[in-house]
Amino acid sequence: MKTKRIISAVIAAALCLGCAVGCSDKDGDTASNDQSTASTASESAAETKQEVNMEIRDIPSVELVKEMTIGWNLGNTMDATGNSGVEAETSWQPDKTSEAMMKLLADTGINVLRLPVSWGEHVDEDFKVDDAWMARVHEIVDYGINNGMFVILDTHHEEWYFPKEEQKEQDIEHIKTLWSQIAEEFKGYDEHLIFEGLNEPRCRNTPMEWTGGDDTSRAIVAEYAKAFYETVRASGGNNEKRHLMLTGYAASSNRNCLESVWLPENDDKVIVSVHGYLPYSLCLDTAGTDKWDPNNTSEIDNLFNNLDELFLSKNIPVIIGEFGSVNKNNLDDRLACLEYYVGKGVEYGVPMVWWDNNATVGAGENFGIMDRSLIPEWRFPEIAEKMAELTKK
Repeated sequence: MKTKRIISAVIAAALCLGCAVGCSDKDGDTASNDQSTASTASESAAETKQEVNMEIRDIPSVELVKEMTIGWNLGNTMDATGNSGVEAETSWQPDKTSEAMMKLLADTGINVLRLPVSWGEHVDEDFKVDDAWMARVHEIVDYGINNGMFVILDTHHEEWYFPKEEQKEQDIEHIKTLWSQIAEEFKGYDEHLIFEGLNEPRCRNTPMEWTGGDDTSRAIVAEYAKAFYETVRASGGNNEKRHLMLTGYAASSNRNCLESVWLPENDDKVIVSVHGYLPYSLCLDTAGTDKWDPNNTSEIDNLFNNLDELFLSKNIPVIIGEFGSVNKNNLDDRLACLEYYVGKGVEYGVPMVWWDNNATVGAGENFGIMDRSLIPEWRFPEIAEKMAELTKK
């Protein structure tokens, strides 16, 4: 890695004028550099917005997902909270996003980029999105689009909504205001850009946060989804044919949550979004097992049985927007789990998107599989290559 960093430094010096926004900055920029970067990004996005007028194919989502192989989440990046400026991108992890990362994905055979974005700390009192933040999001979207990828753009880690009756109307107005801006910004893009309304909407910090909610909270999440859908559809341009991902309470694989997903009638351009770190003890529980048990696949099997009964058999496609396994120094077991889980996804026609939070050390949720430095490479090439191999078209 030391040699690689030296090479990276040389290339950075040669290319600094061309990658002021996209290059990794591990030492921190000055305030003036941050402002310059934001201004440059904002101007670039404004120009792109005027120029983008792609033709969008009129195809159903069930056909669109057949073109997807497997995906990767740009986690802990544009979804980071606690900072209201563009420097939020590196507040949870050190690396600025580069187009070279997207090229690595595409070259490997991964053709879906999920771009989690937290917007709540980048809006004013009227819920107007900061121009520099929108510009940086726009730039990263283009990194994916320019490399032939499907890009899923969402709202993530939002603290401004809470699915309870007394807050519902305000939340819905904020959803409409936010998504009308996002929809306007990207209305000229073709079917390779997909919108996902909300990420894991739930009653945060309550006993029912991850247990499936209750009838009221699940019903309010359904109203959120309806507000997102209607706002995008009414925004014009290619958004009349935009493929939209709709989620239930907490994006949970819980049967009650799946049954409560709101879906419009007579619209074949919608996709159900669900998350599943399965089996839980191996994949998400840091204190759980580090062993894959090929005789205990019931969690994965039950998920696909439910998805098939509720959606797939009715010609409603599904994307598992987050999956993965934390590193417990158990590569062989992670690969065995991956082979079974993704194999099921292929069998049922469900694309899956690995959660990568760029975390690789410590006792936490270490899902990172890519080294995101200036010359990106896979930290776990076996995992990336197995994902591509299993889903190769």
